[in-house]
Amino acid sequence: MNDVPPVPHRGVHNCWDYFNYLISASTLKSQFFVCILGPTLLFERYFQGQKSDKRFFACSACRDRKDCDFFQHEDEKISDARKQARHEFNRSKQPEYTHNEYYKRYQSALREKPSKRSYCHHCNLLLSPKETKSHGNHRMTTNISNEQLLKPSFVMAPLENKKTNAQYLYNEKTVEFLLKTIQTLGFDRVVCIGTPRLHEVIMSSEQKKLDSLLLDIDHRYYQFYPPNNYCRYNMFNHHFFDGDESEKYFQDFLHRNGGDGVVVVTDPPFGGLVEVLAFTIKRIMMLWHKDKTDVCRFQDLPVIWTFPYFLEFRIVKWLPSFHMSDYKVGYDNHALFQCGKKNKGTPVRLFTNLSPKTFVLPKEDGYRFCDVCDRYISSENVHCEKCNKCTSKDGRRYHHCELCNHCVKPGREHCSTCNRCELVKHRCISDRSSLGCHICGDLTHKRRECPQRTAAKPGGKGNRKRKHNSLASDTAGSSDTTVIDESFKTSADNVNCRKDSIESTGVYTTDNTPCKHRRKPSKSNKKKRKFHKKS
Repeated sequence: MNDVPPVPHRGVHNCWDYFNYLISASTLKSQFFVCILGPTLLFERYFQGQKSDKRFFACSACRDRKDCDFFQHEDEKISDARKQARHEFNRSKQPEYTHNEYYKRYQSALREKPSKRSYCHHCNLLLSPKETKSHGNHRMTTNISNEQLLKPSFVMAPLENKKTNAQYLYNEKTVEFLLKTIQTLGFDRVVCIGTPRLHEVIMSSEQKKLDSLLLDIDHRYYQFYPPNNYCRYNMFNHHFFDGDESEKYFQDFLHRNGGDGVVVVTDPPFGGLVEVLAFTIKRIMMLWHKDKTDVCRFQDLPVIWTFPYFLEFRIVKWLPSFHMSDYKVGYDNHALFQCGKKNKGTPVRLFTNLSPKTFVLPKEDGYRFCDVCDRYISSENVHCEKCNKCTSKDGRRYHHCELCNHCVKPGREHCSTCNRCELVKHRCISDRSSLGCHICGDLTHKRRECPQRTAAKPGGKGNRKRKHNSLASDTAGSSDTTVIDESFKTSADNVNCRKDSIESTGVYTTDNTPCKHRRKPSKSNKKKRKFHKKS
């Protein structure tokens, strides 16, 4: 990671929209800086293309400070008491039971009749018949069959926090395609990173042609799989929550048969930083290379990565040996990621370092082989003789633009003003009013990066109240008041308030002078006050 090329300062705005931060080249600097999800990452802030002076450590997986509030400057010194308090806090956020204790619940559930099996969604626990009564007010699934126990993703409710741990599960068609592809290419082991549906099908198969190891951050799978089939794992920092024992299971699985016959299938969160995920893939590849023998058929560890097509340039940037397949991945519990629902279909594709020629797509679904590109393509994809490749990415047929000298999406025409292909109804670059900042009018930055907005935006309800009181005291002539923010004072002074309207509200400062910074009440509030006076 020390040789990471520079990244544009707005490169990850779709990942952490409100932070606009970039991952620093040196990650996992210290194993001491650990949050509830394992080792933290070192971040760096960019503002208007310039690096800030201070770098900081934050959670590797959570994009919302409400889910993990770890924050520490790189040069910050902390006391031993704070270290101990942080350690205790991290321990308190871990699952209540160990992996073996959780799995005993599954074993006891197998001995019960299906009518006596139940799963509590509130506590995320498989319950024994004696425990069912104490969970009577919770939402539960009862009468769990043996088949449901073998496929827990159909029993447990998927996590849907988009900024932390959203779980979108492969549909049956996608699982069948992946399973057929893996078997056709001669693999006998699959490392399923964040792909529980694929793992379930492999483990529940009666033929046992494949073996699978699930790596997932969701601790609920503790109850359904033993330690040699499931490891709780954070793919953003390559962290095994159960320590060396869990990591040893993974390495033994990876190096079995001299490293031959294993493939990694991963489906990471789409909002995750690609460079961090690519770094994890590289670490796994290095581990595989460490004990690889000459009997192995592949030079690099085979990987199949599920991700949206519009992030292809990022994946290829960090993993140049990868290419995008035209196969459209479908999900059961996502309205937009469904095949055939819309004209374009799902935007999710498969990225792999396997040979495009050997990655066979099903002809019954409209895929066909392009002899020129020497790979399988979708039905709407057409080979362009001028570009010398099949150019469609999003599930629509592209057309070639002679002026741009490459293929563009349908509905786009060349604009002589913008000197590029744009939508027919668009604002040209010459229309400068549509660009730049809406607050100060500067064309060098956008609204969310405006210094005036950053300075004027209060930090919260408490800050707004404190600033308002300070300004009110300052207006009243108090000598010991300090104005916290000049820009806030300026914006408050510009409020158009008539004196009679202010006095009619009954809002006064400490010295009984009308406060000109308080807005007058709405008409509905006036009616409520009159009603209370009459009553």
